[in-house]
Amino acid sequence: MSDLKRTPLFEFHRSHGARMVPFGGWEMPVQYTSILAEHRAVRDNAGLFDVCHMGEILVEGPQAESFLDYLLTNRVTGLTEGKALYAMMCTEEGGVVDDLILYRLGPNRFFLCINAGNNDSDIEWIQAHQGRFDCTVAPLSAAYGLLALQGPNAQRILERLTPEASKLKRFRCRDTAIGDIEVLLSRTGYTGEDGFEIYCQTARAAELAGNIVSAGEPDGLALCGLGARDSLRLEAGLPLYGHEIDTEISPLQAGFDAVVKLDKEADFIGKSALAAEAAQGVRRRIIFFRLPDRRIARTGTPVLQQGKAVGIVRSGAFSPILERAIGSALVDAAALETDLPLCVDLRGKQISLECAAPPLHKTA
Repeated sequence: MSDLKRTPLFEFHRSHGARMVPFGGWEMPVQYTSILAEHRAVRDNAGLFDVCHMGEILVEGPQAESFLDYLLTNRVTGLTEGKALYAMMCTEEGGVVDDLILYRLGPNRFFLCINAGNNDSDIEWIQAHQGRFDCTVAPLSAAYGLLALQGPNAQRILERLTPEASKLKRFRCRDTAIGDIEVLLSRTGYTGEDGFEIYCQTARAAELAGNIVSAGEPDGLALCGLGARDSLRLEAGLPLYGHEIDTEISPLQAGFDAVVKLDKEADFIGKSALAAEAAQGVRRRIIFFRLPDRRIARTGTPVLQQGKAVGIVRSGAFSPILERAIGSALVDAAALETDLPLCVDLRGKQISLECAAPPLHKTA
């Protein structure tokens, strides 16, 4: 793994016994104790994740707002300072280039958090479409570390370090300090639980992680790896790029109609294709499902209806909360309009899917 990039928390992970794996060009912790224990800790208590591999971009200038409204499916105009917004960048054909979180830091200043694996291609895409807009696009991924503190006790733990934790509402952000470490504190996350994502200077990330671990000791804060992050997000029905969304899967097919503002004035990239798809109806959809036991339907497994392939599994995992397998699949819309069951073939046995709306662990 010598050619992999490392986050500023690499030595922190090794000192805490993490098992490291390659992920999107990075050497990252997949688990510290067990994925099941870390998953349950976030649902019941709190967990801390290293997400320093994520990318950051600053867009600012007189026409930054107009540019981002052209670039993104969601409505940026009118977003007030200190608010965060989930949005997608699309191709002209309506496929997803990436999904991201946007933070409005000032009248003409916006901070974007993008997926690690798409960092370079996203920057190229954004800069290639800047065109006529009077603004600057500054890649800042190397300058920032990012920690995610997630779970029902996240606020209580963070309050021991900063009073700002209790003041910050969901999908809000603010510049503040934790001790003498300057941070951008946001109440966002990728687990389906309450929590915070905390941006800081790369050089201070390991120190910040240590401070949070110390603050969380009375509550039994767990260090969590990528394994729990994936099972948590799948239970919550949150997309992973390359699985529930990609350049061949539109936001509408993925079920994210709410972040596609076809009525906004800006003629954003992909708007015509998405408007046409909305009018005609999608030809396939992402669904989420449970299975009756622990056997996982892995990514790429065909979804069957009366023996005919009508879709394909996009994500599969074990739910520690349900103690059953769960997953997502891309399925022909016509197959979903019938009462005929959907199945997967696992080792020669057809297993019926129990389709369900996320969060999967709360609708059993």
